[in-house]
Amino acid sequence: MTEAVRYRVSMPRPHSHLFEVEAQFPPADVLDLVLPVWTPGSYLVREFARHVQELSASDDRGDRVPVERVDKRTWRLRPHGRPVRVRYCVYANELTVRTSHLDGTHGFFNGATLFLYSEALRDRPHQLAVDAPPGWSAFTALDRTDGGWQAPSYDVLVDSPVEVGPHRPIRFEAGGVPHEVVVWGGAVDASKLAADLAAVCDAEAALWGGLPMPRYLFLLYLVDKGRGGLEHAASTALIYPRAQISTPKGWEDFLTLASHEYFHLWNVKRLKPRAFVPFDYAGENYTRLLWAFEGITSYYDNLLVRRSGRMSPARYLVRLGEAFSTLAATPGRRVQTLEDASLTAWVKYYRQDEHTPNSAISYYLKGELVALCLDLEIRRRTRDARSLDDVMRLLWSRYGDGKGVPEDGVEAAASEIAGSDLKPFFDRAIRSTDELDTSVLEHVGLRLRTRIRESVGDKGGTPPRLKEGDTRARAWTGIVARGSTIGTVLEGSPAQSAGLYPDDEVIAVDGVKGDAAALVSRADERSPGEVLRVSVFRRELLLEVPVTLERRPEDAVWLAPLESPSDVQRAAFERWAGAPLDGAT
Repeated sequence: MTEAVRYRVSMPRPHSHLFEVEAQFPPADVLDLVLPVWTPGSYLVREFARHVQELSASDDRGDRVPVERVDKRTWRLRPHGRPVRVRYCVYANELTVRTSHLDGTHGFFNGATLFLYSEALRDRPHQLAVDAPPGWSAFTALDRTDGGWQAPSYDVLVDSPVEVGPHRPIRFEAGGVPHEVVVWGGAVDASKLAADLAAVCDAEAALWGGLPMPRYLFLLYLVDKGRGGLEHAASTALIYPRAQISTPKGWEDFLTLASHEYFHLWNVKRLKPRAFVPFDYAGENYTRLLWAFEGITSYYDNLLVRRSGRMSPARYLVRLGEAFSTLAATPGRRVQTLEDASLTAWVKYYRQDEHTPNSAISYYLKGELVALCLDLEIRRRTRDARSLDDVMRLLWSRYGDGKGVPEDGVEAAASEIAGSDLKPFFDRAIRSTDELDTSVLEHVGLRLRTRIRESVGDKGGTPPRLKEGDTRARAWTGIVARGSTIGTVLEGSPAQSAGLYPDDEVIAVDGVKGDAAALVSRADERSPGEVLRVSVFRRELLLEVPVTLERRPEDAVWLAPLESPSDVQRAAFERWAGAPLDGAT
């Protein structure tokens, strides 16, 4: 019988933010122990080894085993053919879905941040025991064993985050499978949470033809600010603002976040780029397919909440319009292709700076809109006999065993389902910086409309709301405010032409005290062609920069029904959105 690698995690001093780890490895002459530099699903090298401290080793007789630090992530041991026990601490004081956190209220850890492993032993069983403080319990999607949990490999172990605390889980069933929700940081309506999540999970199971795991765990962290999730093979960790989750729009948005991570049960966790098989935990893993694995998932996260009945057709179109508006306001769409955004996620998407809006796009965002257009293009070409649903099921049947999707696999499957070559579609959508061809929206009786943004918080997605008779042209500077300073100066904007820079601290506009936010609002009150005198501190030097205002661009987008949609278009809309077109406005 293959001997397992064993870990024990304890937290006797939660206020220290230190997890204490004990790991036991089988006999070896030389044992190289390493820690991942990233965690799957979050494409950034995070150097988790920087949090490891006080590492020591001994053999089964209790004799000390010398430890040599080889590089940033590797410790070399020479136990001379004997089993070895390694003890170390990991500092955990960062509460995100991809890191670990321990304090007096709970403990949460991702395995990639905590568990040293041997590449030679990676495919062996790995066992986990957790020593929780009194009154705390541990929750994870791993299989239970006597005294803990077991994973068939290291990859499964690190794909199973653990939450420890005084929690009472919320339980429900979906797709014939038990689900649990563990909540930290605030209260939620347990019955509503269970009912709505069950409806969304059932909708996803219906699309794919069943669920791929025997049980599922949601870990939900309610925080002051922040939104995100990280997918795992039978669980997810979600972060959401506690003040927003109690509002109708916030609840709707939370459901789309949960829907997104749940869709990853198939699309990413089991259907994955072939470049990820197996994961290389030592560095970047490159693929041009992130647009498909994240963008298609972003398309379905809203659509499946709509199909579950937890989002109205009108709200669904608003959210699509907001996505189009965000892309329209991103100058980087003219610079970076969707394939390049996928390939360079490691240094672009996850390392954003003040120039990112001008030089890059989100493969989540544009990928979502490409998936929408692809779905409607397939429906149009097949007269609604096939759709993107069929593409995903075809990919699942071919690559759902985990062997990985080749770089051309998504395009090949889409062309096969469409019954015609879709290469021209993909050349434009993912390999060029041309604007998306949205004429395909007419297949379901819709078209895109544009208008100016009417306020700083205007996300688009809706028709104009200007007061009756307000027809004046509005002006803009083209900056994005970040507190008192300028966060971004958009490419081709009046601010860029005038010579305003990111990180300029705005102190006055036309001689009147005001910060960067005031600059944005005061420009909105003026007309194109007028000049604002903007006083800024730049590297502690006082400057006055005259900015000639220009007409605000029409980059707020919404989806509107055609004036006289045909019966065929109405039927196509209902097959796509699951509701009549007349009820979507």
